Amino acid sequence: MYRKAYKTLLKWKDEEKGKCAIMIEGARRVGKSFLAQEFAKNEYESYILIDFFSAPDEIKELFEKYLSDLDTLFMHLSAYYSVKLHERNTLFIFDEVQFFPRARAAIKYLVADGRYDFIETGSLLSIKKNTQDILIPSEEHHLQLNPMDFEEFLLALGNDTLIPVVKNCFEKKIPMGQALHRKAMDLFRLYLIVGGMPQAVKEYCESKNFEKVDMIKREILELYRNDIQKHAKGSELKAESIFDEIPSQLSKHEKKFKLASLKKDAKMRNYDDAFMWLKDSRIVNICYNADEPNIALKMNMSRTTLKCYMADTGLLISHAFDENGLVAEEIYKKLLFGKLEVNEGMIFENIVSQMLTASGHKLYFYSKSDNEDSASRMEIDFLITKNKVTSRHNIQGIEVKSSKRYTISSLNKFRKKFAEYTDKCFVIHTSDFKEENGIIYLPVYMAMFL
Repeated sequence: MYRKAYKTLLKWKDEEKGKCAIMIEGARRVGKSFLAQEFAKNEYESYILIDFFSAPDEIKELFEKYLSDLDTLFMHLSAYYSVKLHERNTLFIFDEVQFFPRARAAIKYLVADGRYDFIETGSLLSIKKNTQDILIPSEEHHLQLNPMDFEEFLLALGNDTLIPVVKNCFEKKIPMGQALHRKAMDLFRLYLIVGGMPQAVKEYCESKNFEKVDMIKREILELYRNDIQKHAKGSELKAESIFDEIPSQLSKHEKKFKLASLKKDAKMRNYDDAFMWLKDSRIVNICYNADEPNIALKMNMSRTTLKCYMADTGLLISHAFDENGLVAEEIYKKLLFGKLEVNEGMIFENIVSQMLTASGHKLYFYSKSDNEDSASRMEIDFLITKNKVTSRHNIQGIEVKSSKRYTISSLNKFRKKFAEYTDKCFVIHTSDFKEENGIIYLPVYMAMFL
């Protein structure tokens, strides 16, 4: 299970040389602990993993008693875990550190000591109860771990040849060709339905059994539901109702989240904390409406108009098609061969949100309703900014199309109305690469390079 974040950890180890810790953040079951342990096994002479979810009280008490006497602290930890410590060649992993914030606060002193390296892993790190009464250490770099991307999925399947070809075609702006495009789309559809959660990917690689994969994804969804009920204090009922409503909202033509579906006359100010909890937990990706599509997207965003995507599209499929408690093998096969008549728009727009998030983009869209002026009425699925900001033409509009027959009237109106702001515009679709009338048509598997 190769993760690209491994390279980031290598760079941190080589450049920082113990001057700061690194925090691996991400949703539950996204592979944080696995990544940290693989890195420790491969790159250090020894390591100690302290899982603060299950660590006994005597271990936690060591951080209270001996933070001013690190020689004794390290001696006790070495003895308890039966691991010999090697100066500048031992790694400490503070796993699930959110369950013991005191250890996170101790990083300041442990890093200053300089003898060993420290990796922290955690979820729900910005939740108030996990940060109150501690000083967040400035000696802490952050690494966001997302679900496995398409390339990591292919590597898990043993395919290391396709992505270099895809990247080359993207950079040279040339089609893949019928045979390679068909193969890439077949594999991408497989990635869609298995998803990027490492346990689900591992199960598929070993068994090729969609029902077993679906059971694992359903266990993860139940874990998320339990987390909401246990940790979203004060917002648990609202967060759970939002979570349950996501597939229904995304299946609509306009995917903006309608609060009226939760409660009549509901106001965003009453649900904002619940959306933020789901976003901070990395269960969902939130996409905000930008009132004005210029370079300052964040300054022009409306917090009351948003779209709510699942952070992993494989989980969305298990979440959406669950009438009998398990997604039938037949549904998976229809998705795999592109034969599902409904809901493909939901799935493809969700995966593009996931890919843009993995590439470091904040998510924005543009929506304008105008009953009197049809030229102003439009909806653009995503807005991103180009890499190098200039005085004009910084915004790139993206439309996602799941079927082979579609129109791009909104995108054309957008380009005309906001010509001064607009750089390139993209249609992400299921066909091969082409460029036509100033619009770039990308096969969906190329969206990872935007």
